Amino acid sequence: MFSLSTYSAALAICTITQLTAATLEPHKIALYPWQPSLRTSFKRRDLSGTSSPLADYFLGTDLQWYGNISVGTPPQTIPVLFDTGSSTIEFASTLCGQSCANQTLFDPSKSSTFLDLHNVRSLVFSTGLGVDPVVGDNYRLVLRGAMDQIGFGNLPPVKVPLFLITEQTSKFGGHPFSGIFGLSATGEGLLSSLISQGLPSLFGMYLTPFAVGNSEIMIGGIDGSKFEEKPIFAPLPPESGSTWQLFSSSLSVNGKTTVILNAPRTVIFDSGTSNILFPSATAHAIYSLVSPDIQPFSQLPGTYGIPCDRVSSLSSMIEITFTSEAGKPFNLTIPTSELSVGPFKSNPSICQTLINAFDGYELSGRSLIGGSLLKHYYSIWDIGGRRLGFAPSIKA
Repeated sequence: MFSLSTYSAALAICTITQLTAATLEPHKIALYPWQPSLRTSFKRRDLSGTSSPLADYFLGTDLQWYGNISVGTPPQTIPVLFDTGSSTIEFASTLCGQSCANQTLFDPSKSSTFLDLHNVRSLVFSTGLGVDPVVGDNYRLVLRGAMDQIGFGNLPPVKVPLFLITEQTSKFGGHPFSGIFGLSATGEGLLSSLISQGLPSLFGMYLTPFAVGNSEIMIGGIDGSKFEEKPIFAPLPPESGSTWQLFSSSLSVNGKTTVILNAPRTVIFDSGTSNILFPSATAHAIYSLVSPDIQPFSQLPGTYGIPCDRVSSLSSMIEITFTSEAGKPFNLTIPTSELSVGPFKSNPSICQTLINAFDGYELSGRSLIGGSLLKHYYSIWDIGGRRLGFAPSIKA
């Protein structure tokens, strides 16, 4: 999910600017050899990486991947969405009323290490928990600032700033996770503390389609058993701040491009967003090359659709070109299988396509890539090296 705070600090879509953390359960892994950055190489190695399994929130299409963290003393297990498009940690609590009734709630009264900071604020998101576009502030949280111990896997728990959800809009209800664990490019909160103790300053994500399963996140390392080819790394632009973003030189569909697509753009990578967001002119140019049957869906502005009986006729790969650390171009590919995300509820004969048009001021013409692409690659988020790495993921 992309929050305005992350973007204002140069990240993904939230309205506040504060800290981050990480996740859970130990898992034995094989590390793939990689060239550490200078910043990473001078860090102490007192802590080693740990991984945690992730579940796929699937409703006709892959939406989000989530897992557990521990909060408080004694620890309470809270399921969270691991979100590279946010910079804070927030989760539902017993201070929240009926709007949080269907979620696992953190009870601060049962934690001996809980500290109430007595500050209240709201957080508005520009991307949501599914493939529908955000309308107004229909993804909004009311938060209360606090501090408590957060633990991930076998890493030592750390007392960090966090937010308790005290109220939320209905769009957040009914999901299998209780909050959001921000993983910004500046490694704030829990990550910052663990890195200062010697944890390698990176994390790896293995997000997979529902049919493949076995998704995981690894904090402080990468899992070399989840990919075979050598990862390609690309540097974050100097102005990226806390946002995971890369410069792209062009876009193509089945090798074809247009004046609009063959142009530079900034692409944000957001593990908490399900699909793809492009400015409307870019979205239209891509769909024009994919199929004339794909048209705007007027009942849900910003979305596009195609008659479901024509989905099988689609055969288009969308390729986005980036530049590696070595100065060489490389492509990240969205395969044909991702072009449809399932029927619209209001008209089941029309299937929604993966790209939403978004011209909101928060993104300022930037593009945003979510799970539709990330679930086909093992992604390496190198905080210390200020870079992103990708390798095609194994499929079983």
